[in-house]
Amino acid sequence: MASVISNSNGGVTLSSESEVGSYGSGKGREKIIIDTDPGIDDSMTIFMAFQSQQLEILGLTTIFGNVTTEDATRNALLLCEIAGCPDLPVAEGSPEPLKGGEPRIADFIHGADGLGNIFLPSPKSKKIEKTASEFLVDMVSEHPGEVSVLALGPLTNLALAIKRDSSFASKVKRVVILGGAFFALGNVNPAAEANIYGDPEAADIVFTSGADIVVVGINITTQIKLEDADLAELRQSEGKHAQIITTMCKFYRDWHVKSDGFYGIFLHDPVSFVALVRPDLFTYKKGVVRVETQGICVGHTLMDQGLKIWNSSNPWTGYSPVSVAWTVNVDEVIDYVKKLLMKP
Repeated sequence: MASVISNSNGGVTLSSESEVGSYGSGKGREKIIIDTDPGIDDSMTIFMAFQSQQLEILGLTTIFGNVTTEDATRNALLLCEIAGCPDLPVAEGSPEPLKGGEPRIADFIHGADGLGNIFLPSPKSKKIEKTASEFLVDMVSEHPGEVSVLALGPLTNLALAIKRDSSFASKVKRVVILGGAFFALGNVNPAAEANIYGDPEAADIVFTSGADIVVVGINITTQIKLEDADLAELRQSEGKHAQIITTMCKFYRDWHVKSDGFYGIFLHDPVSFVALVRPDLFTYKKGVVRVETQGICVGHTLMDQGLKIWNSSNPWTGYSPVSVAWTVNVDEVIDYVKKLLMKP
């Protein structure tokens, strides 16, 4: 059975009984914050993180995307309660992109509640008073060089943290981002992937911040699928959260059938989680990434691969390169995801 271990900074570590003696309150585990817009595949990822033996989860921060920010906070609190971690800090993020305006919400993919229209009761726990950007800055400042951020939605909260604290990028251990469509078609339109399209200004700030960044685009994540047979196997397993996950996934799966002609689901967010904990299952290219913020290609991510020495400066010149996932071991990633989701 899993148990919850409190730690001094208000976060919790999920551990099996046999692991408590070895790890105590998170010793030897990577400290992470999950910035999220749950979301069905976000929910799968959060449950996977709670099941992982490698992580000390300091908290969740919420953002619009699959749902509004307010609904993202509600869902994050619910997921923590379901996982047996009701005291995990959940900090609410920005309700809108940096430039303002109504955010794009993907309720047609994730349902009106973001969880596949299963309409759970309201959570009993409450969000913390700090905003997401305040929480990010405080945790990274308290543990410089130790905290990684797994960013599963638009990058508004991270951009606000960078604006709030100019040293944030140098103090965060690394940022693993689900976003972009590198030399592949987007999923909002041919140019752009949804998370980057949701706040392109914020994405460009984050990509050019100098932080240690790993980006996993949908050119990678659309290679990783759970087909109907896999979902049936998950449903029949003894996985701790298998039943609620497969119930959520009914709506998500039906959307994939209508949108992509595919009888199953893509594992966008879970794949980015695997890149955090098993980077060896991917290869990467390094280069400066910029994001288009205007015109018909808003949200387009373009990396300078370093294949040419430019004769003059350009908008990519002078910025630190980031690591872009380039290839993936499909079978190993699917196996890793299924093992975590089926873990009792």
